Amino acid sequence: MSPKTPKESRTVMTDMVLPGETNPINNLFGGELLARMDRAAGIAARRHSRRIVVTASVNHVAFNRAIPLGSVVTVEAKVSRAFKTSMEVFMDIWIEDRESGLKTKANEAIYTFVAVDETGRPTAVPELIPETDLERERFEAALRRKQLSLLLAKKIKPEDATELKALFE
Repeated sequence: MSPKTPKESRTVMTDMVLPGETNPINNLFGGELLARMDRAAGIAARRHSRRIVVTASVNHVAFNRAIPLGSVVTVEAKVSRAFKTSMEVFMDIWIEDRESGLKTKANEAIYTFVAVDETGRPTAVPELIPETDLERERFEAALRRKQLSLLLAKKIKPEDATELKALFE
């Protein structure tokens, strides 16, 4: 399997917030945004792995800004790190001002996907080679996030969380 870059998995989904997708104060439901992010991240993971992918976890979601009715919302997803069979996908969510067209970052999220074969068994994915400073930063942080997740799930011992320990030394 040849290594890939994050730009090869880049997925951009743009849509408008409609009335049926909003809460009583006319902002996009969080669950609606989660579904949009899951679809974009799933496409990015599939582009990287060229396999069937399943959502393994929603690692982080930051709802930093409300997304009002009528807003144009863009979800940009890229694989930030590939492990043996799993991939971390980092997403940036943008809203576009209706009048000026200015785009503002509203939210971000990190999901993990696992590549599987036709029987649902995890299967290997290509290595990821980050190219930009931001991609390298997200790539390095992904290992710490994975170790933290494994530690909290008691799947590794604290002494095996080497990347996390290095933060405190």
